[in-house]
Amino acid sequence: MFNWLKTSILMAGIVALFGAVGGMIGGQQGMILALVFGGAMNVFSYWFSDKMVLRMYNAREVDAASSPYLYNMVRELAARAQMPMPRVYIIDEAQPNAFATGRNPENAAVAATSGILRMLSERELRGVMAHELAHVKHRDILISTISATMAGAISALANFAMFFGGRDSEGRSNPIATIAVAILAPLAAMLIQMAISRAREFEADRGGAEISGDPDALADALQKIDHYARGIPMAAAEAHPETGQMMIMNPLSGRGVAGLFATHPATEERIRRLRAMRRR
Repeated sequence: MFNWLKTSILMAGIVALFGAVGGMIGGQQGMILALVFGGAMNVFSYWFSDKMVLRMYNAREVDAASSPYLYNMVRELAARAQMPMPRVYIIDEAQPNAFATGRNPENAAVAATSGILRMLSERELRGVMAHELAHVKHRDILISTISATMAGAISALANFAMFFGGRDSEGRSNPIATIAVAILAPLAAMLIQMAISRAREFEADRGGAEISGDPDALADALQKIDHYARGIPMAAAEAHPETGQMMIMNPLSGRGVAGLFATHPATEERIRRLRAMRRR
């Protein structure tokens, strides 16, 4: 419940920031145009982000005949979660990782790398796929898409302000405010986006543990993924770093990113919370 409240507050904050930047550039009309622009970007992302991401990673769809191990596992977990069966994909990457995408539970997809299929035990893999199904059930893909789109739009508007100047509430040019907005607005948007992402990961860990009925399985999987993923590069993630927040473990997390800018919570804290679920 706390994570949902936190997410709602953060989403309201990023929308308000978007409107404020638009207002700085063009007053009330600028604010309205900025919100319309952000809405249009969200609609596009809502309908097409899943196809774009799967294409970025060269994911191939599998079924019960081509990959019975993974497909049947996802089908069993989806039934336990009382969810529609998502499409299932495999990504030919050595790094152990997985993600979910799609605009809603009826149009969702889950993807796992060939590396994670080789590295994890069946029990651990069930924990990971249950985590991804929890993302789908909670509509986290939509939330993360909106927050990422809004953050990107805020950065674009801030750059626009640098070139064309900002205006105060009375329509007068304000170069100091323009510079402040251009520097601080994208930073604030990124911090909010990352905080939303971390909150949703904690919630997906909890939901995944409930779906699989085995919080220790996901904890063991996270420990193993964290250990091995650091030393195994992921080519598609290198080319598209903006997709890192979708993964169960950020494929670029071994770069010493500060906590406030991290897309995922610390693995140790995720494991601690999952172990605590077992003791309840």
